[in-house]
Amino acid sequence: MSDPLLLPDFARAQTDAVRRAVADTHSEALVADLLFLERWEMAPIPGPAAALRAAQIRRANPGLAAEVRAEIARARGN
Repeated sequence: MSDPLLLPDFARAQTDAVRRAVADTHSEALVADLLFLERWEMAPIPGPAAALRAAQIRRANPGLAAEVRAEIARARGN
């Protein structure tokens, strides 16, 4: 059994960019979309529906999407 303290909290933002964005909203739907985008950028989910959702969120939030990608790349050392 894994230690729950070592698992990421998928209900919370993992990047500063998404943390800032969700702090400025009270829309649960928007928070869900931004968390989905963040997870997608970390590890893309296979399937056309997930790819389409990620593309739509990126298109609606291009600056945030770029910040998230850059932050993840820095964390990975890329």
